[in-house]
Amino acid sequence: MPLIPEEPQIHESAQGPRATPASGRTAPTPRPVPGPRPAAPSRPGRPGPPRPAPPAQRTSRDAAPAAKPGPSAAPAADGSQIQLIPASVERALDAAEEAVDLLLDSGRTPGDVLVITTGEQHPWATHELSFGEASYWAQHDARDDVFYTDAQVADRAEARPVVVVAVNGGPESVTATALKAAHARAGSLLIVCGDPQRINSVLGAGV
Repeated sequence: MPLIPEEPQIHESAQGPRATPASGRTAPTPRPVPGPRPAAPSRPGRPGPPRPAPPAQRTSRDAAPAAKPGPSAAPAADGSQIQLIPASVERALDAAEEAVDLLLDSGRTPGDVLVITTGEQHPWATHELSFGEASYWAQHDARDDVFYTDAQVADRAEARPVVVVAVNGGPESVTATALKAAHARAGSLLIVCGDPQRINSVLGAGV
């Protein structure tokens, strides 16, 4: 169903078990992600080249209260929610990164989150694939960190409570494939970052 864009925020109603939020705090408004932060060393630096060694495991941060549910959180037929975060093709990956940060800040476990890209691969995926597909998919199976993949192989990924899609390029057919795979794998929340008109067009086509 068509979604109304809103300011990026993660819905408390779609969150899984988490630590008790700190009183009086609200989740920060997402902003462009300039690069990796010391607290999340598992992602290779952007825009620089990948690190020579495999990134360390990413851990959840101190819990902060999640944003309250907004009007654009549309429930899917299976009961999970779909949230649209408006972003250009160039900014979709940054928006997805901010969504992941908010999820971890609100208490989500890194292993709860799957990120799918429709265009250029996330730097983490590019880096990990440099060690071979066996090592890359072994990290997926371990389920102890955020896992990044692309639409071409998203069918190999298993379901997770939260799936984030960055519509950062690729043809409409690839976007449709990514959204279909993401929708089937999102246990409680599907977050889609990209152009609202394009995304609603694909969703309206029956994805």
